[in-house]
Formats: sequence, C-alpha cells, structure tokens
Amino acid sequence: MARPSFRWAISPLGLKLFVIILSVNVAISAAVFLAVSHSIDRGFLDYLNQAQQRRAETLAEGLVNQWRRHGDWEWLARSPERWPQLVRQALTEERRRQPSPLGEAHDFVLRAPSGAFVIPPQEEDPDDSADWRWLPLSDRDTVIGELGYRPPQQMMERMERGFLARQQRNLMIILASLGVASLLLAGGLSWWLGRRTRALALATRRLTEGDYATRLKGKGRDELARLARDFNVLAATLEANREARARWVSDTAHELRTPLAVLRGEIEAMQDGIRPLDQENLGSLAQEVSQLERLVTDLRLLSQSDAGALETQLAPLDLSHSLKTRLLDAHGWLSDSGLTLNTEIAPGVMIRGDSQRLRQLWNNLLDNSCAYTTPPGTLAVSLYRKADKAVMTWQDSAPGVPERDLDRLTERLYRVEGSRSRASGGSGLGLSIASALVKAHGGTMVASTSALGGLCWTLTFPLLTDKTQ
Repeated sequence: MARPSFRWAISPLGLKLFVIILSVNVAISAAVFLAVSHSIDRGFLDYLNQAQQRRAETLAEGLVNQWRRHGDWEWLARSPERWPQLVRQALTEERRRQPSPLGEAHDFVLRAPSGAFVIPPQEEDPDDSADWRWLPLSDRDTVIGELGYRPPQQMMERMERGFLARQQRNLMIILASLGVASLLLAGGLSWWLGRRTRALALATRRLTEGDYATRLKGKGRDELARLARDFNVLAATLEANREARARWVSDTAHELRTPLAVLRGEIEAMQDGIRPLDQENLGSLAQEVSQLERLVTDLRLLSQSDAGALETQLAPLDLSHSLKTRLLDAHGWLSDSGLTLNTEIAPGVMIRGDSQRLRQLWNNLLDNSCAYTTPPGTLAVSLYRKADKAVMTWQDSAPGVPERDLDRLTERLYRVEGSRSRASGGSGLGLSIASALVKAHGGTMVASTSALGGLCWTLTFPLLTDKTQ
C-alpha cells in the first residue's frame, strides 16, 4: 500500500493561523492594559482617597494624644526629626492592614491654630498650602491645630513616571510572552495541519494520476480524520471500478471471441471445401451472427443503464396483467424445459412502468430459470402488495446457488460455476440486464435461497399513487 511522502514547507494555512492568533493575543493584551489603566484612573484612585483619609484620621488621633501629653506643639517644632517616627508609629497598624506606598511622613504636615506650620511641607514654597487637604484637630471642643495630608492625585503625579515605566515594562513582558506562546501554538498547529493537508493534497494528486492504491492514515475523530477515511473509501471505490472495468473488457472480449472463432472456423472450412456451402451450414453461420447481435444489444443496453440513458416510457401500468400475460405466453416454453408453473398473483397491482421493458425483464428471468433449473422442476411466481410497494417473488427448484455467490449474480458475465462454456447458458448478461431494468423502474432486485431448493428473486416496485400518476 503506497503511502504519500512529503517534505517540510511553510504552510499558507499555518501562516494565516499564526497571524490570526498573534493579532488576537496582541489585541487582548492591549484591551487588558487599557482596562487596568482605566481601573487605576477611576476606581483605584477613589480607593486611595478613602485610604489616605483613614490614615489621616488615624494619625490625627495619635497627634491629639501627643497634645494632651505635652500641652502644646513646641516640643515637635523644636524637634521636627521626630515627625517621621511619630507618623510611622501612628500608621503601623494601618500599614499592616493595607500595605501601600502612600502615607509617608512627607505626605503629612501640621500647623498650629494660628496657621503657622509646626511641620512644614517639604516643597520649595512652604507657604503654598492650596493643594493640601486639612483635617481639624480638637481636644475637648478646643481646636489645637490642623493636620494636612497630600491628596492621592498629587502623589500619583509623583509616582506616575515610575508607574508608567513599570507598566510598560510589564506590558512588554506580556507581549513577549504572548508572542512566544503564539509562535509555539501557531507553529505546532501549522505543522500538524500543514502535514495532514499536504498529505491529502499529495494523495489526491496521485489519485488523479491513476495511483488508486494510495491511502491516508485515518486515526482520530476530527473532521480531517473523517476526510481521510472518506478519501480512502473513494480510492478503494475507484480501484474496484478500475478492476471491474478491466474484467468487463476482458470478459466482453472473451464472449465476443467465442462466436467469432466459430464463424471463422466454419467459413474457413467452407473455403477449403471441407464443408459444403449449403443451407444448413449458412443457417449455422446465421445462428452465430444472431448470438453476436444479441450480445452487442445487451452490451449497449447495459452501457445506456450505466450512463443513465436507458430509454423507458413510464406510464400507469397494471403489473398483474403484464406478468400474468407473459407467463401464459411462456407456458409452452416452460413445458419444453420440464418446468411446472405455480402462480399467486394479486389482481390490479398498479405501478408506473414500461410494458416493453417489463416484458424484457420477464424474458430474462424465464430464460435464467429454464437454463439453470434441472427438469423436472418447479417455477413459483407470486405478486402482492406490501405497504406502498409491489412485491414479486420468483422462485425455482434445484439446483441452488451458494450463499457466497448470491450478491454477485447480477454482475456482468458472472457465472457461478466460473466456466466460460457457452453450453452452460447465455452470455452471462441476462441477470445484469434484469437488475438494470428493475432499477429503471425505481425498484430493487435481491437474490436469496428458495424454499424449493433453487434460487429466489425478490423484486419490489413503487406502487402507483395519486402523487405518482
């Protein structure tokens, strides 16, 4: 069994798949980055505002306690270096609950009730307090000062450069990771898909060149595996058809060669004076010519059937009358062959049929039964309705046909005994023609073993209905 070979090449399908996957991943990364940025600008900033206010309130409680302890802010004004430690101590618990870069000592200032800064801001202009938010400090309804804290917007401006740099770096890492993942995914998919599609393309090319032994591996349950199995079925069918065609040509040549050889021998005998040129010998020649003419006619009918050009004039027809009339006409033929006819034909079974083609069908079945039934024998024919079908059974007595040969009886030029002797019957096309005629009427023809010991043919035809008239 030939196996298609291939070599590695860039698959256009794989390349398209790679571009699509990479583009989708980049788009998803950009969307995620924009969503995170929007969340930071809106939701996270609101969260920071609330967190910074909580820290200021916590620090304010600690400062009030320190005021009660010292009675004024002079101790803090004289020692401003204690301010970072005081802020860290006041916010320790808050930091444990919410770690954050916000809430350092330089993010808070303190001023006395007079407005003078106890802990001034660390900017160049200490008098610029417009950007600070203030929280009053009170002790028993007495204002002891104000705690100023930097709003998160200003802190974000200070952190913006570093934050954006980190986000850009993270985005580049994400994009690079997605790029590597896309390369691996698209590379693997393109190799897998490209390998299978190239194997299918190469096998198809070999098939068009006549190499019907080509087969594909059909493992798996995906669409490509099913396509490979369908391809194998197609290749097997084409291979079988080619072999059947070769057999058909060989068998046809064999069938034609036999009467031609007889004709040539008789003509040469007459030319040599061995046999006289009289009426008897001319009749023998005419018989061989008639046999050739019949064979050619049968071959032409089968070729028309194969091409779907078999001429049939379908019209409403009484199948019961057609069958009964032909069997009555063949009574003498059957008696000469030593056959007894038994019939059970239901009246008025209507179908759409061609009377001439059906008569030809009956003749072929009669010829087969008379040629292959050992006398004295029996032929039993029945016709009845079953659902929307007309069913006819045609049974004869011994000899029978082995079950292994039943399905091959309608093959052209096939004989059960495998002999090509003309004494064993006709051309071997009668049953093939009968099957073609049944199909032309939309019916089926199936062989089985007869209860009489011979062969049973079951023919079905669609019944005539109001829709088919």
